[in-house]
Amino acid sequence: MRDDIIQTRWHGRGGQGAITAAKIVADAAFRSGYSGVVMAPTFGTERRGAPVFTSLKFAGAKIYDLSPITEPDMVIVLDHLLLEEVDVAAGLKPNGLIIINSPKLPSCYNYNGMRVATADVTNIALHGGLPAGIVNTGIIGAFGKASGLIPIDLLCETIEKEFAGKNGPKNAEVARITFENTHVGGL
Repeated sequence: MRDDIIQTRWHGRGGQGAITAAKIVADAAFRSGYSGVVMAPTFGTERRGAPVFTSLKFAGAKIYDLSPITEPDMVIVLDHLLLEEVDVAAGLKPNGLIIINSPKLPSCYNYNGMRVATADVTNIALHGGLPAGIVNTGIIGAFGKASGLIPIDLLCETIEKEFAGKNGPKNAEVARITFENTHVGGL
Protein backbone atom coordinates (compact mmCIF):
# COMPACT_ATOMS: atom_id res chain seq x y z
CA MET A 1 0.00 0.00 0.00
CA ARG A 2 1.25 3.46 -0.88
CA ASP A 3 1.51 6.17 1.78
CA ASP A 4 1.52 9.07 -0.66
CA ILE A 5 -1.81 10.58 -1.68
CA ILE A 6 -3.16 8.94 -4.83
CA GLN A 7 -5.34 11.42 -6.68
CA THR A 8 -7.91 10.18 -9.19
CA ARG A 9 -10.37 12.11 -11.32
CA TRP A 10 -13.39 10.34 -12.80
CA HIS A 11 -14.98 11.70 -16.00
CA GLY A 12 -18.34 10.49 -17.26
CA ARG A 13 -21.74 11.63 -18.38
CA GLY A 14 -24.70 12.29 -16.14
CA GLY A 15 -26.44 8.96 -15.60
CA GLN A 16 -23.43 6.72 -16.23
CA GLY A 17 -22.56 6.39 -12.56
CA ALA A 18 -19.15 8.09 -12.33
CA ILE A 19 -19.91 9.31 -8.81
CA THR A 20 -21.15 5.87 -7.74
CA ALA A 21 -18.03 4.25 -9.22
CA ALA A 22 -15.74 6.61 -7.29
CA LYS A 23 -17.78 5.97 -4.12
CA ILE A 24 -17.37 2.20 -4.52
CA VAL A 25 -13.61 2.55 -5.08
CA ALA A 26 -13.40 4.85 -2.02
CA ASP A 27 -15.12 2.20 0.11
CA ALA A 28 -12.89 -0.56 -1.27
CA ALA A 29 -9.76 1.56 -0.72
CA PHE A 30 -10.70 2.09 2.93
CA ARG A 31 -11.55 -1.61 3.38
CA SER A 32 -8.19 -2.57 1.84
CA GLY A 33 -6.26 -0.55 4.43
CA TYR A 34 -6.00 2.96 3.02
CA SER A 35 -6.90 4.92 6.15
CA GLY A 36 -7.17 8.24 4.33
CA VAL A 37 -9.99 8.42 1.79
CA VAL A 38 -11.60 11.63 0.51
CA MET A 39 -14.19 11.77 -2.25
CA ALA A 40 -15.38 15.11 -3.60
CA PRO A 41 -18.29 14.81 -6.02
CA THR A 42 -18.86 17.78 -8.28
CA PHE A 43 -22.44 18.84 -8.64
CA GLY A 44 -23.77 21.74 -10.63
CA THR A 45 -26.02 21.94 -13.64
CA GLU A 46 -25.38 18.32 -14.55
CA ARG A 47 -28.08 16.55 -16.48
CA ARG A 48 -28.34 13.13 -18.06
CA GLY A 49 -25.74 12.88 -20.81
CA ALA A 50 -23.81 16.03 -19.88
CA PRO A 51 -20.12 15.73 -18.92
CA VAL A 52 -19.56 15.33 -15.16
CA PHE A 53 -16.56 14.56 -12.99
CA THR A 54 -15.69 13.63 -9.44
CA SER A 55 -12.49 13.44 -7.47
CA LEU A 56 -11.19 10.70 -5.20
CA LYS A 57 -8.04 10.78 -3.08
CA PHE A 58 -6.73 7.93 -0.96
CA ALA A 59 -3.57 7.29 1.05
CA GLY A 60 -2.15 5.12 3.81
CA ALA A 61 -2.48 8.01 6.26
CA LYS A 62 -5.15 10.60 7.04
CA ILE A 63 -5.66 13.19 4.30
CA TYR A 64 -5.93 16.78 5.46
CA ASP A 65 -6.07 18.39 2.02
CA LEU A 66 -9.71 18.47 0.98
CA SER A 67 -9.18 20.79 -2.00
CA PRO A 68 -10.31 19.76 -5.49
CA ILE A 69 -7.86 17.73 -7.54
CA THR A 70 -6.06 19.79 -10.16
CA GLU A 71 -3.08 17.46 -10.74
CA PRO A 72 -4.35 13.87 -10.71
CA ASP A 73 -2.16 10.79 -10.78
CA MET A 74 -4.77 9.05 -12.89
CA VAL A 75 -7.90 9.86 -14.84
CA ILE A 76 -10.73 7.40 -15.43
CA VAL A 77 -12.97 8.07 -18.44
CA LEU A 78 -16.34 6.31 -18.62
CA ASP A 79 -17.07 7.39 -22.22
CA HIS A 80 -14.33 7.69 -24.87
CA LEU A 81 -16.42 10.28 -26.74
CA LEU A 82 -15.71 12.68 -23.86
CA LEU A 83 -12.15 12.91 -25.18
CA GLU A 84 -13.55 15.13 -27.97
CA GLU A 85 -15.43 17.38 -25.51
CA VAL A 86 -13.30 17.63 -22.37
CA ASP A 87 -9.55 17.89 -21.82
CA VAL A 88 -9.55 14.89 -19.49
CA ALA A 89 -5.74 14.93 -19.28
CA ALA A 90 -5.62 18.51 -17.97
CA GLY A 91 -3.18 18.65 -15.08
CA LEU A 92 -2.35 14.94 -15.24
CA LYS A 93 1.04 14.38 -13.62
CA PRO A 94 3.96 13.17 -15.79
CA ASN A 95 3.83 9.37 -16.16
CA GLY A 96 0.16 9.57 -15.17
CA LEU A 97 -2.40 6.94 -16.10
CA ILE A 98 -5.48 7.42 -18.27
CA ILE A 99 -8.06 4.60 -18.14
CA ILE A 100 -10.59 4.80 -20.97
CA ASN A 101 -13.79 2.92 -21.73
CA SER A 102 -12.99 2.40 -25.39
CA PRO A 103 -13.08 -0.38 -27.99
CA LYS A 104 -9.64 0.82 -29.18
CA LEU A 105 -6.26 -0.41 -27.93
CA PRO A 106 -4.07 1.92 -25.81
CA SER A 107 -1.69 2.38 -28.76
CA CYS A 108 -4.46 4.26 -30.59
CA TYR A 109 -4.18 7.12 -28.10
CA ASN A 110 -1.32 9.60 -28.05
CA TYR A 111 -0.84 11.16 -24.63
CA ASN A 112 2.88 11.89 -24.56
CA GLY A 113 4.47 10.83 -21.29
CA MET A 114 1.30 9.16 -20.04
CA ARG A 115 0.29 5.53 -19.70
CA VAL A 116 -3.03 4.53 -21.26
CA ALA A 117 -5.27 1.58 -20.45
CA THR A 118 -8.44 0.70 -22.34
CA ALA A 119 -11.32 -1.74 -22.05
CA ASP A 120 -14.50 -2.00 -24.10
CA VAL A 121 -16.63 -1.59 -20.99
CA THR A 122 -19.76 -0.65 -22.93
CA ASN A 123 -19.77 -3.92 -24.86
CA ILE A 124 -18.77 -6.04 -21.84
CA ALA A 125 -21.55 -4.51 -19.72
CA LEU A 126 -24.19 -5.11 -22.42
CA HIS A 127 -23.10 -8.73 -22.84
CA GLY A 128 -23.11 -9.05 -19.05
CA GLY A 129 -26.79 -8.14 -18.96
CA LEU A 130 -26.57 -4.58 -17.66
CA PRO A 131 -28.80 -1.85 -19.15
CA ALA A 132 -27.34 0.17 -22.03
CA GLY A 133 -25.08 2.97 -20.84
CA ILE A 134 -24.36 1.50 -17.39
CA VAL A 135 -20.59 1.28 -17.37
CA ASN A 136 -19.61 2.28 -13.84
CA THR A 137 -19.03 -1.20 -12.42
CA GLY A 138 -17.12 -2.28 -15.51
CA ILE A 139 -14.80 0.72 -15.35
CA ILE A 140 -14.02 -0.25 -11.73
CA GLY A 141 -12.63 -3.53 -13.10
CA ALA A 142 -10.48 -1.59 -15.59
CA PHE A 143 -9.29 0.65 -12.74
CA GLY A 144 -8.38 -2.44 -10.70
CA LYS A 145 -6.31 -3.95 -13.50
CA ALA A 146 -4.59 -0.78 -14.71
CA SER A 147 -3.78 0.70 -11.31
CA GLY A 148 -3.02 -2.47 -9.34
CA LEU A 149 -3.88 -0.56 -6.15
CA ILE A 150 -6.88 -2.53 -4.87
CA PRO A 151 -7.43 -6.27 -5.38
CA ILE A 152 -10.20 -7.15 -7.83
CA ASP A 153 -11.81 -9.52 -5.32
CA LEU A 154 -12.27 -6.67 -2.84
CA LEU A 155 -13.55 -4.34 -5.57
CA CYS A 156 -16.12 -6.98 -6.58
CA GLU A 157 -17.15 -7.57 -2.94
CA THR A 158 -17.70 -3.84 -2.56
CA ILE A 159 -19.72 -3.69 -5.79
CA GLU A 160 -21.95 -6.52 -4.55
CA LYS A 161 -22.43 -4.72 -1.24
CA GLU A 162 -23.32 -1.44 -3.00
CA PHE A 163 -25.82 -3.14 -5.31
CA ALA A 164 -27.24 -5.67 -2.84
CA GLY A 165 -30.70 -6.61 -4.08
CA LYS A 166 -30.07 -4.78 -7.38
CA ASN A 167 -28.05 -7.16 -9.55
CA GLY A 168 -24.98 -7.06 -7.29
CA PRO A 169 -23.51 -10.35 -8.57
CA LYS A 170 -24.11 -9.35 -12.21
CA ASN A 171 -22.39 -5.97 -11.68
CA ALA A 172 -19.46 -7.65 -9.92
CA GLU A 173 -19.11 -10.15 -12.76
CA VAL A 174 -19.00 -7.31 -15.30
CA ALA A 175 -16.18 -5.72 -13.26
CA ARG A 176 -14.29 -9.03 -13.15
CA ILE A 177 -14.67 -9.63 -16.91
CA THR A 178 -13.57 -6.07 -17.62
CA PHE A 179 -10.55 -6.58 -15.35
CA GLU A 180 -9.58 -9.62 -17.43
CA ASN A 181 -10.07 -7.72 -20.71
CA THR A 182 -8.29 -4.46 -19.89
CA HIS A 183 -5.32 -3.60 -22.10
CA VAL A 184 -2.56 -1.64 -20.36
CA GLY A 185 -0.06 0.23 -22.51
CA GLY A 186 3.35 1.54 -21.52
CA LEU A 187 4.85 4.96 -21.89
